[in-house]
Amino acid sequence: MSEFMEQATAELNAKMAAADFDGTAKLNISDMGAIMLDGTGARVGDEEADVTLTADSETFKSIFEGDTNPTSAFMTGKLSVDGDMGMAMKLASVLG
Repeated sequence: MSEFMEQATAELNAKMAAADFDGTAKLNISDMGAIMLDGTGARVGDEEADVTLTADSETFKSIFEGDTNPTSAFMTGKLSVDGDMGMAMKLASVLG
């Protein structure tokens, strides 16, 4: 597993611990792999999810660091969303 994936999973677990996220989401990092999110936290994996967010590692890194708003990334085409848009909005508030 890459250093980025390990760091991203750790950061997401910290953010998810304080969140009320009751669905499943997949962050498809196009040049690295996928991270699954659910009520128990984050883990590296590639499973079915309520919503899938797809972007490259630079975009996700910028979102995780707070430099890019997830909604702005979506509106500018840097982030694509497939599935439950309501779940994507909940996830954006966790990530942002």
